[in-house]
Amino acid sequence: MRITLLSAILNIINDPVRGLGELYRSRNRANNMGEALEEYIKDAFAGTINELNDQLRLQKLQEAFSYTGNQNNPPDIIIRGGDAIEVKKIENANATLALNSSYPKAKLFADSQMITNSCRTCEEWEEKDIIYAVGVVEGNTLKKLYFVYGIDYAASANVYERIRETIQEGVQAIPDVEFAETRELGRVNRVDPLGITYLRIRGMWGIENPARTFSYILPNNTNTSFELNAIINSDKYSSFPQSERSSIKELTEKENSLGIKDVEIKIPDNPARLKLAKLITYRISNE
Repeated sequence: MRITLLSAILNIINDPVRGLGELYRSRNRANNMGEALEEYIKDAFAGTINELNDQLRLQKLQEAFSYTGNQNNPPDIIIRGGDAIEVKKIENANATLALNSSYPKAKLFADSQMITNSCRTCEEWEEKDIIYAVGVVEGNTLKKLYFVYGIDYAASANVYERIRETIQEGVQAIPDVEFAETRELGRVNRVDPLGITYLRIRGMWGIENPARTFSYILPNNTNTSFELNAIINSDKYSSFPQSERSSIKELTEKENSLGIKDVEIKIPDNPARLKLAKLITYRISNE
């Protein structure tokens, strides 16, 4: 069965683990909360949240994913034959996401200079939809979890490339300095008369988190110990297996804590225009 975002949402609803630090450190699977969140997202998509046997879990993760990356290059995960996933941890719902040298992605392309060769060759692909999975972690506890597709969150690549290229051109216009080839914004060698000093110019991209970006459609829940919000444009939602869409719909009729509704969201390249999307919400109230 094809793994989708709905697969992960259904798995989380069935077992909404919140004490990530305690759980994943006890299983020796994470050293910090960022790692614990990423492992939880892997387990949610692979259906291994309750898998205690490490060897069986690794086998299932291998079946589910064609790539699990590193901290320096996007993405963190690629579903085999499916979407890419970028996992981000923040400590409160007002914090921004630090993307470092990589600008936000509407889609992930195999010819991007920002991905590793192992990512590029993990399977046959040219472009993938990318999911941003953002967790709000307080202490050792996962309080909120947001899923949003890059196509609904970030502008087209040319918007960011224009800024990056303009900065590079400006740096290269400085007279009497030596430039070197780099994947960063620039590198200037032999800055001083001895020729022993160099300057690296790096981009540090950031973006508002989904809670703030989509505040105009998200519910304002204050009496919850955990909540999940997923924003999925209608075209993508329609591409999911009918069995999963039916399962979500049936659950909403049984569970008051789960909801799905039609919303309109701003198009990142032109916020004056709106497009249809589904908003899936799941919450656990404070006891």
